[in-house]
Amino acid sequence: MHFFNDLLKNYGFNTGLSEILSIGIVILLLTVSVVVVHFISKKIILSLIAKYIKKNRFEWDNVLLERKVFHKLLRIIPVVMVYTAAPVFGDFDGVIKKAASIIIILISIDGVNATLDAILDIYNLFPVSKVRPIKGLLQVAKIVFYIVMGILVIAIFLEKEPIILLSGIGAMTAVFSLVFKDSILGLVAGIQLSSNDMLRIGDWIQMTKFGADGNVIDISLNTVKVQNFDKTISTIPAYSLISDSFKNWRGMREAGGRRIKRAIYIDTTSIRFCTDEMIERFKKINCLKNYIMNKEKEIDRYNKKYNVTGDMLINGRRLTNVGTYRAYIKYYLKNHPNIHQGMLQIVRQLQPGEYGLPLEIYAFTNDTDWVNYEAIQSDIFDHIIAVAPEFGLRLFQYPTGHDLKTWVNADDK
Repeated sequence: MHFFNDLLKNYGFNTGLSEILSIGIVILLLTVSVVVVHFISKKIILSLIAKYIKKNRFEWDNVLLERKVFHKLLRIIPVVMVYTAAPVFGDFDGVIKKAASIIIILISIDGVNATLDAILDIYNLFPVSKVRPIKGLLQVAKIVFYIVMGILVIAIFLEKEPIILLSGIGAMTAVFSLVFKDSILGLVAGIQLSSNDMLRIGDWIQMTKFGADGNVIDISLNTVKVQNFDKTISTIPAYSLISDSFKNWRGMREAGGRRIKRAIYIDTTSIRFCTDEMIERFKKINCLKNYIMNKEKEIDRYNKKYNVTGDMLINGRRLTNVGTYRAYIKYYLKNHPNIHQGMLQIVRQLQPGEYGLPLEIYAFTNDTDWVNYEAIQSDIFDHIIAVAPEFGLRLFQYPTGHDLKTWVNADDK
């Protein structure tokens, strides 16, 4: 600026006017330089970077381009030019440097924020992101970075050393603990959830307390978002997943089998010993022929051993229709194409009650998809209910209006 001031004085300008004009010339030249550098960085350097990124075989650098990391970081160059040129303005040197420093910090915050978002996007490209989500950790990194940058801005305004301000943070720990309580709890919960592999993106979880029953779609520092099966979104505090209990259905999916545990209720008045006619008829059922023949031999040996005669059915051992029906269901499940044969299968009687004798089917389908599972389960019980009368059994249900109407009509006759 002194150069232009002296030059203008040589051309006959007075001192005051030459100083004003020299400042104007310096500002003009600096503005033109900044505009030119900004144009070069935006139109030439960024174009070359974008061209190179789009042509190479890597995917991660495309994410940096989409997040405009390079665009934001290159904005620092013009501001650095202004900061460097500050001494030219003499008495305004300090003010310009202070303003430029703050702008550089703000641009850095924006650039680092975009970089961390890009890192998250790149990480999500890999399958491990479903197992070990890092969104919460990156949010913590952002908070720490914002705090450090905020301290630097305050230090620049107050013209103090940042280390002096940092030394006072210890006294503010209690305040930070209150302000960032949820974030701290969320950080601890996120680390525990991740290290213990308790939760992943895509897991089906149930948490009645928060009305959550669906798939995890997001795990952040403070919250976990669950898209319920009715398409609503439940937001659960991350630390609640540690302090409270929840059900994760991932194990079911990984095992490859989904449990069927349902009972039908047999009317106890329809349970009886099998007659010879019933046994002969049951032998015509392909899957029961060998079972009945083996049972007959076993019962015959037992009755002969204890000299049991056939005068009274109650004496000795006899086949029952409900026992034969249970054997049929076992065979049916054992040969069903949609039942997982490597997992437990039980057809058992539960304690009889006011609804009759519960006959429970406990097995696993080999398809864990909800729609397919329900279809398989329905098909199985359609068949089990339909064949019950073939064994002389009635299923229990409360009398309906049709039953009452039938009884009334019967009484009228």
